[in-house]
Amino acid sequence: MQSLADLMQSYADLKSLNDLDGVRSTNIPGVCFYRTSKGNNRQPLLYQSGIIVMGQGYKRIYLGDDSVRYGAGDYLVVGVPMPLECEAFTEHGLPLLGVSINVNSKTLHNLVNQLSSEPFQKDCSYSNDKACLDLGLKSTCVDDALDDTFKRLLKTLHNDAEAKILGPSLVEEIVFRVLTGANGHVLFDLAKHDGHYARIAKVLNRLHQDYAGQITVESLAEQANMSLSGFHRAFRQVTTETPLQYLKKVRLNKAKELITSEGKRANDAALMVGYTSPSQFSREFKRHFNATPKSMAG
Repeated sequence: MQSLADLMQSYADLKSLNDLDGVRSTNIPGVCFYRTSKGNNRQPLLYQSGIIVMGQGYKRIYLGDDSVRYGAGDYLVVGVPMPLECEAFTEHGLPLLGVSINVNSKTLHNLVNQLSSEPFQKDCSYSNDKACLDLGLKSTCVDDALDDTFKRLLKTLHNDAEAKILGPSLVEEIVFRVLTGANGHVLFDLAKHDGHYARIAKVLNRLHQDYAGQITVESLAEQANMSLSGFHRAFRQVTTETPLQYLKKVRLNKAKELITSEGKRANDAALMVGYTSPSQFSREFKRHFNATPKSMAG
């Protein structure tokens, strides 16, 4: 029987992706394929929200003082976009392979509404309890049912017509199985409009869209309909960062992308992400990435 790694490699062969060093969108909306032939040392990285399954190799990601390891046969649930630090490792000379799935808000809320009265609903509402601080980040071993669904998704990706017609229903099945699995509370809490987690998630979406604008903590707290102190506390519970620290990391990660992927000059990238002082941008960039903007240019 083919493993997840076999199917991912077969997909890479079919789509001529054996030279890929990064992420590529697939024919199923919200589903991306990841491949790289080399690992990397611990470095800052912006993780998007969603479900990630590894087929080959492994990664270790760091959130504050905590770390999470996930590798072949594990899946990661990322409830909100996270500026993390990540190191990646190949094994036996084989490339890292993985698939990520963006969780569509409409799909999530439809499933949560149907499951909300079921006995397996996760109940982990926000508190100061350390056990509830992992809501944004958690790795779990893929069980048999989820493994089967991931494999069917990958087989479908091998045929463009099947991907277009059957892909969305398979993504919905994967979201369902994650919701009813060990870390379903991450997505359940994300869907609760009045919960602190969902409120912070909406604020984070704004930060990722409007990072270049003039953003104040007061305006973010107002958007979340929370007091300033309550907003600070909830924000740190979800991200382990203050709002301004988080915003700075989003800006720096976006600037790095502009410099390395789009060939922008450092000063132009700084202005595009919201910095008004090029010298401050250079200092903070070097402190964050341990490298100058110039050293990362093409």
